[in-house]
Amino acid sequence: MSSSIDAFDKKILGALQRDATISLDALAEQIALSRNACWRRIQKLEQAGVIRGRVALLDPDALNLGLAVLIQVRTSQHDAAWAERFRTALRDIPEIIAAYRTAGDVDYILHARIPDMRAYDRLYQKLIARIEMVDVSASFVMEEIKQSSELPLQFA
Repeated sequence: MSSSIDAFDKKILGALQRDATISLDALAEQIALSRNACWRRIQKLEQAGVIRGRVALLDPDALNLGLAVLIQVRTSQHDAAWAERFRTALRDIPEIIAAYRTAGDVDYILHARIPDMRAYDRLYQKLIARIEMVDVSASFVMEEIKQSSELPLQFA
């Protein structure tokens, strides 16, 4: 789909990334297209999977989730069965909000949101009880310098 994304699609995607609640009329006015043309383009972008969903962004501090943790996982098992058990374990732990398989010294990096260190210990215990790993270490975020759900559109 990326090759067929034009300047109007990029404007639509940019506007929706900033505010998915924007009305169709306001969106059409903002990007200088008719309401129907905007609606058709949004439908096409949704059907193509470019727009995967629309969500509300919540304030972690307001929900008592002020501690962000980056968890580094190393494993000696790289087979499909272990990877599936690991994915299943992560899906069942809501405190883990993102997980990445990486190249280099660390096999996986997990991003968790929790209230405090005691909650991290419970998360750690839950994680090691569900899946065998060689090493688990954590870095606690002192300051969030940049965090965004907006994807850059200049490469589309």
